[in-house]
Amino acid sequence: MRFLRLMLAATALLAFTATSQAAEPGYTTLAQPVRTDSGKKVEVIEFFMYTCPHCHALDPMLTEWVKKQGDKISFRRLHFPAGGEKDPLAHAYITLEAMGQVEQFHSKIFNAIHVQRDRIYRSDEQITDFLVKNGIDKTKYQQVFNSFGVLTKLKRLGPTIGAYKIDTAPTLVVDGRYVTSPSLAGAPGMPELQAGKQTLAVLDQLVAKAAAEKK
Repeated sequence: MRFLRLMLAATALLAFTATSQAAEPGYTTLAQPVRTDSGKKVEVIEFFMYTCPHCHALDPMLTEWVKKQGDKISFRRLHFPAGGEKDPLAHAYITLEAMGQVEQFHSKIFNAIHVQRDRIYRSDEQITDFLVKNGIDKTKYQQVFNSFGVLTKLKRLGPTIGAYKIDTAPTLVVDGRYVTSPSLAGAPGMPELQAGKQTLAVLDQLVAKAAAEKK
């Protein structure tokens, strides 16, 4: 994967073009759907990066939306490994996920990077120090961080994301088929808050559509 391009694309996400504007009604369909294993629930995946300012802007709205969906959806996030298998933030996210600690630290990481301007993403040591200062057990974290399961998942992350043909963040995929994002659901020059709200409105439509197709 072209990880450098991911970083550039995430930063430029809201620089809309006429092509993205033509993607009404706010979503596209994958040419080759990806199989899901969410059963009767509708799978929703967010492709994101902690260093992406647009992901940071969308996150509070998306978090509330996920809570309102309840048992209707199976939600998960995939962090773009911008630095490949050595990416500190992707590795940290997978570790927190394995520990069941994502919700305790997710918004704190976003806040540190985008509000406090703390460059905790430069190395594994820096992100680990940050998490320890915020209450995580260092010994347990490092054990999980270096575990076979986490390292395997990190290694497979790039190919997994590649299967969806997604190269910008934030992007959301519903039921392995339908793709939306603030750039698809919004309009040129639209404020991020409004673009985020429109993205969630499109998500509502896609979840309902996917749920109906499952019946």
